[in-house]
Formats: sequence, structure tokens, C-alpha cells
Amino acid sequence: MPAPAKPKPVRMIVGLGNPGAEYAETRHNAGFACVDALAARLGVSYWKNQAGSEVARVRMRGVDGPCEVLLAKPQAFMNVSGGPVAKLAAAERVKPAEILVVHDELDLEPGAVRAKFGGGLNAHNGLRSLSDKLKTRDFGRVRCGIGRPPGRMDVATYVLKQMKGSELESFRLMAEDAADLCERAVAEGLGRLL
Repeated sequence: MPAPAKPKPVRMIVGLGNPGAEYAETRHNAGFACVDALAARLGVSYWKNQAGSEVARVRMRGVDGPCEVLLAKPQAFMNVSGGPVAKLAAAERVKPAEILVVHDELDLEPGAVRAKFGGGLNAHNGLRSLSDKLKTRDFGRVRCGIGRPPGRMDVATYVLKQMKGSELESFRLMAEDAADLCERAVAEGLGRLL
């Protein structure tokens, strides 16, 4: 049996979400919100369409000094986002263990942000698609807590519902916290955050 993979220095940060303005302020777009927050901090003014993703190249403080990192937002819907990510990774020769995926997480309280490497997919369609197309679950993750839906609301309605007011403000703060964690993962190495 092969030894379990370990995280490698982060070369690509992928935010999961759904393309289109109608999804922009929904819980399911936590990954896009985080990558957008990172891009704003790093002065990104131009996104290029590459392999089905919006991509920006940025310089970040890495484990061994300055390094180039790709920020990516797949432009396919969440449940098929693995295709564009796998194509981009292949084109850029990035291994799965060098990818950090930012996604919404029902099993964390709203606003909580945690790092993880490998493990289960928690019935998350975006993670399932990534795992299927990358042929492994061994990639880094930044999990953005959104909590469970209230009452009897179904999960799909909850994650795709537009947020407003204080709920939206809290979501934006969480995206900034997730961006902080991404910066630490690049600078210190994901392994040190687990």
C-alpha cells in the first residue's frame, strides 16, 4: 500500500463556486469570495481565461522566499468544477498535493475557517468532482464554515440563497479570514497548519 501523500508547497489556490452574478453572494461561493479577497490584497487587476478557469498569477511570500502562485476560479458549475481544475493543473504541471482548494463547509460553524489535507469529501459535489478528475483526495483544503440550514430548509436552497445585511457582512469577514489562512499556508507550508 502506498504511503499517504503529504502536502507540498502551495503553487495553486482554487476557489470553488458557481459562475454568474446570481451566485456571487451565496454561501456556496465561499471559495470565490476568498480568492477574490486574496486577489484584492495582492493587487490583481487582470484575470485571464485559461483551461476553463479565471486565472491570475501572483507573487506571494513562500516557505523559501518569494514564489509565484496561481489563483483560479473554475468557470464550470460546482458539481463539474474538477474538469477545469485538472486541465489547469496539467497545463501548469501542478501536482494535486500542491493545490489548495477553498470551499464552503456545512459541518463547521458559520465563520469558522480550518485547514485540512486529504480526507473525506463530506458529500460536497465540488470536492467530489475534483477528487474524481485529479484521481486523488490528497490536496489541501481551506474549509469555510457555513453551518447547517435552519429548520427544514434543504441544503441546496440554503447554500444557493442570496445573503443580505449582517449575514453577508459575516460571510465577507470569513472570506478575509480564509484569505489569511491561504497566505499562511503558502508562507509557512500547509503541513504546519494542520
